[in-house]
Amino acid sequence: MKIPPQWIAWPIAAVVLLFRWTCRLRVYNDPRPELKRRGVRYAYSILHGHQLAAAINTEPNTAAMVSQSGDGELMVRAFLALGVTPVRGSSRKNGRDRGGAAALDALTEHVASGTGPAIIAVDGPRGPKGCVKKGIAALADRADAAVLNVVLIPKWRLRITPSWDRFQVPIPFTRIDAYFAEPIRKRPNEGVEALRRRIEDSLNALEAEHDPTEARAGEALRRAA
Repeated sequence: MKIPPQWIAWPIAAVVLLFRWTCRLRVYNDPRPELKRRGVRYAYSILHGHQLAAAINTEPNTAAMVSQSGDGELMVRAFLALGVTPVRGSSRKNGRDRGGAAALDALTEHVASGTGPAIIAVDGPRGPKGCVKKGIAALADRADAAVLNVVLIPKWRLRITPSWDRFQVPIPFTRIDAYFAEPIRKRPNEGVEALRRRIEDSLNALEAEHDPTEARAGEALRRAA
């Protein structure tokens, strides 16, 4: 018998809260205090495999895109428990938009209005790992926001290696190191595709610097795709 997603959504939310209560966060090169002082809006750019570590460390009033699938329903409950605003939608599949455009509009409005930041798993929902989709660049352009590339590395973690994103699960009571790259702003007359490439290069370089084993694995997956 297939278990309805809503039956297990709240237990999963409770597990995510357990991670938040027991894991410790250490942040490096954090640009947010200066951006807030200057009134600069921003959006987080993370790898799909880092979603759990990111979810348990999100700041208040953050909005996140969640898939319209049954699995997405699980993330909605977890995000609500963590105080994150879930926005339903995902990218195109077989040429059909599954709410991704409307969700991106909602995220853009959330950031542009000053309500709070957005967080996007930029290589999702299907990869390849480290291949950034254009949504984050479009949001940054339309909301006049800085892009904050960040990699989150639990000291102790499980890796789901058969998955395309090598999804990482922190072990409770571990330390999570969060490394920020320099904020990326759209340059005058720069197109969305050029901005997307800069975001991708920066994010992959950041992972290569601080988590080289995972970066090499991601590079191999991109070559094989």
